[in-house]
Amino acid sequence: MKRRTLLAGAIVSAMSTSALTGGTARAADPGPSVTRTGTTTLDSAAVFFVSYDGLVNNNSFQKNGLFTYKGYQYAAWYTSTKYAVVARRVLGGSTWSTVTLSHQLKSSDSHNVISMGVSKTDGRLHLNMDSHSDGFFYVKSVAGLLDNPSTTGWSSAVFGSVQTTLDGLALTSQFTYPQFVSTPEGKLQLSYRVAISGNGRNALAEYDGSAWTALGEWSSSTGTYTSSHGSSTARNMYLHGIDYDKNGRLHSFFTWREQSSAVMCSSGGITNHDTGYVYSDDRGRTWCNDAGTVVGTTGSSDTVAVTDSGLVIDSLNPDHSLMNQESQFTDSSGLPHAIISYVPGRFGQCTTNYVSDRTANGRAFHVRKNSSGTWQKTEIPVVLGSSQRTKLILDKYDNAYAIFPFGRIAGASKSSGYTDWAVLFDASDLNAFGEVVIDEMRVAQDNVLSFMYQETSSGTTPSALHVVDFALPA
Repeated sequence: MKRRTLLAGAIVSAMSTSALTGGTARAADPGPSVTRTGTTTLDSAAVFFVSYDGLVNNNSFQKNGLFTYKGYQYAAWYTSTKYAVVARRVLGGSTWSTVTLSHQLKSSDSHNVISMGVSKTDGRLHLNMDSHSDGFFYVKSVAGLLDNPSTTGWSSAVFGSVQTTLDGLALTSQFTYPQFVSTPEGKLQLSYRVAISGNGRNALAEYDGSAWTALGEWSSSTGTYTSSHGSSTARNMYLHGIDYDKNGRLHSFFTWREQSSAVMCSSGGITNHDTGYVYSDDRGRTWCNDAGTVVGTTGSSDTVAVTDSGLVIDSLNPDHSLMNQESQFTDSSGLPHAIISYVPGRFGQCTTNYVSDRTANGRAFHVRKNSSGTWQKTEIPVVLGSSQRTKLILDKYDNAYAIFPFGRIAGASKSSGYTDWAVLFDASDLNAFGEVVIDEMRVAQDNVLSFMYQETSSGTTPSALHVVDFALPA
């Protein structure tokens, strides 16, 4: 391991110079726009409880809580009686067909989301659900279910029994944040955290169409991080995502969360610090920093650590309520983009209440790598008005869209170098609570931005769960 260093000069504020461009788009390319085309209801009375400021049906880190594959869209959620449901519809259709699984949500914890995945090698649908630093629950469909949806029945008979292992592979007794990602070859990988917040490691498992294999842990919880206030010797890496680009590179932005509150200026803050970036060109077996230096090997004793050099692409101390697990996307050239958010220094150098300070003064930033290899950063001029996360997508012209809490949408054009951010949809009529779940796969498949949101309620009164669709530039 090498001593931690920053990528000097890697981030340049796009607000201070006009030279920051993300590449030159063709003159004919349209800028960002959204045209609302319809809303459907998944459940008129889905489970509702606020936990960790969020909802279990709409925590934006539940990768593929809503996804599109071969002309059908799929969604998963918990009903008012806490049963897990999976549904599908023909793209553009108004009717969802539902299957209620035998599993009931075990606790009122918004971390215990449902995430779905597609194993393209055998056409199965996979679900991982209901875990927060404890055991998970896993269900998979019969082979071919997703390959031939119009001729394959949709009932509980096409799903196997609920398991507490991956077909016998136990993984860990402290499991959180399942995220499925399909490899370019059609295998299915499962990203997850081992152990607990502030002292955990990221790990991968892989399904090849016949069996699951544990690839192992790839991030470290050890090493010393020191701020101007104090030191911490344990942490976990929170991922903003894990995604393959068109060229087969696996990208991941992240932030660190320290275990010790000694690193903060105030006990009311949060110990998240710095935005980092790593990538893998061998399907997650080894990990490189931005300079291409290998900084970790999955399943070995040498994993990605806070003390490794070249990881940080945007330096920020723990005093600004930096959000974890925000969002990332790759553009048509395979370049990585991310959304991060925190309280900028102009509002003070010490947040004392994580939720209220982010709600009042938090801002989101678009961080991306341009074609020359330079990292750039632009503040999005929208008041968060929430402590929660913002999602990111890019359309086929590489225009960027930020989907804020409550379903508000802002956009910026590639031709401007992503400096012309403006609100495109104010979501005033959605009555949405908090974060939304994006269908990342649908953007590429039929040029539609589709997201799942739940209506505001009070206490534990169930509320309606919807999917809303927006056409993107043709």
